[in-house]
Amino acid sequence: MSTAYGVTAVVLVVVAAVLIGAFGIRLSRTTSDFYVASRTVSPLWNASAIGGEYLSAASFLGIAGLILAYGADMLWLPVGWTGGYLVLLVLVSAPLRRSGAYTLPDFAEARLESMAVRRVASVLVVLIGWLYLMPQFQSAGLVLRTVTGAPVWVGGVLVAAVVAVNVMSGGMRSITFVQAFQYWLKLTALALPLVFLLMAWRADGSPGLNAQDVAGWALPLSGDREYGLYSTYSLILATFLGTMGLPHVLVRFYTNPDGRAARRTTLVVLSLLGAFYLLPAVYGALGRIYVPGLEGRDTVVLTLPGHLVGGVAGDLLTALVTAGAFAAFLSTSSGLTVSVAGVIGQDILKGGVRSFRTAAVLAVIVPLALATSARALPVADVVGLAFAVAASSFCPLLVLGIWWRRLTSAGALAGLLVGGGLACGAVLVTIAGGPYTGLAGALLAQPAALTVPVAFAVMVIVSLLTPERIPAGVARTMVRLHTPETLNVNRGDWRPRHS
Repeated sequence: MSTAYGVTAVVLVVVAAVLIGAFGIRLSRTTSDFYVASRTVSPLWNASAIGGEYLSAASFLGIAGLILAYGADMLWLPVGWTGGYLVLLVLVSAPLRRSGAYTLPDFAEARLESMAVRRVASVLVVLIGWLYLMPQFQSAGLVLRTVTGAPVWVGGVLVAAVVAVNVMSGGMRSITFVQAFQYWLKLTALALPLVFLLMAWRADGSPGLNAQDVAGWALPLSGDREYGLYSTYSLILATFLGTMGLPHVLVRFYTNPDGRAARRTTLVVLSLLGAFYLLPAVYGALGRIYVPGLEGRDTVVLTLPGHLVGGVAGDLLTALVTAGAFAAFLSTSSGLTVSVAGVIGQDILKGGVRSFRTAAVLAVIVPLALATSARALPVADVVGLAFAVAASSFCPLLVLGIWWRRLTSAGALAGLLVGGGLACGAVLVTIAGGPYTGLAGALLAQPAALTVPVAFAVMVIVSLLTPERIPAGVARTMVRLHTPETLNVNRGDWRPRHS
C-alpha cells in the first residue's frame, strides 16, 4: 500500500477526533459534565458511543485474525461480546443508573457502606482499564508500522496523546461525541471494502475452504482436543458475564437520564453490535482462503484489500480500513481513560475537574509504558483476559449487590479479593511467561470458568457467615435501585461519604 494513503487516513481520523472533541469542550463546565455528561445523553446517541468504545482493536482486528488462525470456533467471541449485553439489560443497566453513582467504586460504597470495598473496587477498575488499554496501544503501533514502516511505539504514543488531550479538555461530554462518530466510521471502514472484496472473490470463481480446513473448524477452541471444551465454555462465560463488569461500558449507562433510557440504550447497542460483528468473520474466512499463512494474523483486515483488489483501489480501501482501525483504538482508549481517570481523580486525588485532568494523564502513561515493554500477545487474547478479570470481580458484586439484600461488606470484599485476585494472577502469569500447555495452560489462558463460580461462592458464603455486616441502609438503597423514577424517589446524584 502507498504510505501516503495510510498516513493521510491516520491524520484525518486524528484531526476529526480532536475537532469533534473540541465541540464538546464548549459544553463541558461542571464536574457532572466531565464524569457523566450531566446525565443527558439520549439512547441512540449513547448506544452509538457505547458501540464506538466497545468495538476495540480486538473487535476490529482481533476477531478476523483469530478466525484466520483457528477457524469458526472463534465465532464464540463476537457472540459472547454481543450476548453480554442481554445479561446487562436484564440484570444491571436500569438499577445501576438509578444508583446515581459516577463510577463503579461509587456504587460499591453506596450499596455496601464500606470504604474498604470501595478501595478494592477502585484498584480493580484501574487494573482492568490498564489491561484493556495495553493492547489498544500495541495494536496502534502494529497498524502504523504496517502502513508506514514507523517504529512500533509511534502508533501507541500517537493514540495516547490524542486521547489524553480529548479527555482532559472535555471529559465525558467530548468523548461521547467522538465515540458516536467513530462507531459509524468503523462500520463503514469494514463494510465498504468488504463489498469490493466479495466482488473480487466472486470474480475469482468463489473459491471455498478445502475439506481438511473445514473439518478443522469443528474442533473446540484452538483445536485443543484435551482441554478445548473447557477453554470454549470458559471463554463464553468470560464474555457473557465480563461485559457487565467493564468500567468503560458501565460508566456510559450513568450518562442516561433515567433507568428506562438505560434499558433502551442496551437494546440499541445489541442491534449495532450485531450488525458490526457480521463483518470481521467474513474477513477471517477470506483470509483463510487467500492468505492462510499470514504472519501477524491481526493484520489480515489490512492485508486483504491489497491482495484481492490491488492497484490504487486496493490502496484506497486499505487506507479506509486503516482509518477504521485507528478509530477503534481512539474510541476504546478514550472510554477506558475516562473510566480510569474518574476513579483516580475521586479516590486518589482530590476530586473535581482539575483532578480529573491530572488523572487522565496518569491513566494513559502506565499502559503505554507496558505496551512498549511487555510481551506482545494477540490483541483478542489480552482483551479476553480483561473480560475474565471483570467477570470474576465486578459481575458478582453487581448481580448480588443489586438483587440480594443479604450481601455484606465482608462478603463483597472477600469475593473481590479472591475472584479478582485469582484472575489477575492468571493474567500476570500469561503476559509475563508462557506459553503453558496442558491443564495449567488452559486454566491460565481462560480462567473464568474457575474464578467466576469461586467469586460468587465466596461472596455468598462469607455474607451468610457475617450477617452483622449487612449495611444499615440496605433497605433504602434497594428501594432506590428498583423503584422507577416516575415515583419520585430518585432525585439527584449519590455523593461519596468521603468527599
